[in-house]
Amino acid sequence: MPVNIPPLLPQQLLPVQGISLGIAEAGIKRSDRKDLLLIALAENVSVAGVFTKNRFCAAPVVVAKAHLSAANSIYALVINTGNANAGTGEAGIIHARATCEEVAKLLGCLPQQVLPFSTGVIMEPLPVERIIKGLPRAVGDLKPDNWFAAAQAIMTTDIVPKGVSSQIQIQGETITITGIAKGSGMIHPNMATMLGYIATDANISQSLLQQMVRHVADHSFNRITVDGDTSTNDALMLLATGAAPHPQITRLESPDFCQLQEAILAVAVQLAQMIVRDGEGATKFITVQVEKGKTLKECSQVAYAIAHSPLVKTAFFASDPNLGRILAAIGYAGIDDLDVSNIQLYLNEVLVAEHGGRANSYREQDGQRVMKQSEIIVHVVLNRGTTATKIWTCDFSYDYVKINADYRS
Repeated sequence: MPVNIPPLLPQQLLPVQGISLGIAEAGIKRSDRKDLLLIALAENVSVAGVFTKNRFCAAPVVVAKAHLSAANSIYALVINTGNANAGTGEAGIIHARATCEEVAKLLGCLPQQVLPFSTGVIMEPLPVERIIKGLPRAVGDLKPDNWFAAAQAIMTTDIVPKGVSSQIQIQGETITITGIAKGSGMIHPNMATMLGYIATDANISQSLLQQMVRHVADHSFNRITVDGDTSTNDALMLLATGAAPHPQITRLESPDFCQLQEAILAVAVQLAQMIVRDGEGATKFITVQVEKGKTLKECSQVAYAIAHSPLVKTAFFASDPNLGRILAAIGYAGIDDLDVSNIQLYLNEVLVAEHGGRANSYREQDGQRVMKQSEIIVHVVLNRGTTATKIWTCDFSYDYVKINADYRS
């Protein structure tokens, strides 16, 4: 079961003026499940996004990036689960475009004003005829308070829907932020998450919104990993409707921009952490914190070496304080001039290692006590600089292997 995620209630996700969401059961992979989501946008909604850097990126990623760069206005996003439309060659591009064409007919816009997204099994032909057949039902279901159902509709191996809302005040006006995301396995984003959509009614220029989404991705979804696999379909989209009656935010250094970015980042961090907490088969939520490094790059190298190690992750699942595995991961992280005698390793508040080996104060029972907890901090102090980073990961359990062994069954 997910690690310490409170149940999400429909009323917790607030509508964002200028956005409507419609859901349908299209039978893309199996019947009797929500698997098609349409997000319709009012006029003049600013849309910004970041996408996977996987060179085998999915057809909808190719099409969405092209449409986003070419169109003056975006009027809809269409998302299907059950099929990634990745590794499908030219046919996949044709199917992604056909989906956009059908949405355009139904909403009265141009195909280039529609962004497609897919998630699911890779290298299987997209059943585009089922999507086209389901789209009228999604259009008929469009309503502003459909965020909870939307969060359900984009799930694949997720156990729980993931959504967050918050409100802030900008120049005396209430600003709403609502976001949903999906992801559970194949999580080591190189931009964002498997799929994430965050909307606000704030009034902000398109150029600033694109800068904001990159910053938000780098400090939230780019700080998580479940299994070290970067998806072919990753996308994080940020939508700003401009419906809130405050002057447009046009300066990067303005207090309003900083306040909005901080609030959107807070939503993104919660969503990103939910993905790790709902990692396939996860039983532990682990924060890896590396500090006093020379550069952000080397801090990240150490953090991800620990987070990606199957030996470390399985030890956490077993609650086994076999903590020499963490030292080994630090050692092979790729820092050639690393002086291991200067490093300190903590597990929560427990000092585990220093001066190149086990700390004199360390006791096995203290490590065992921490390892049995559902939330654990691995704290590495490199003592070679002033830079720090933090990432979030989970353990590897029997269920992770079972879920991924049976994924296409």
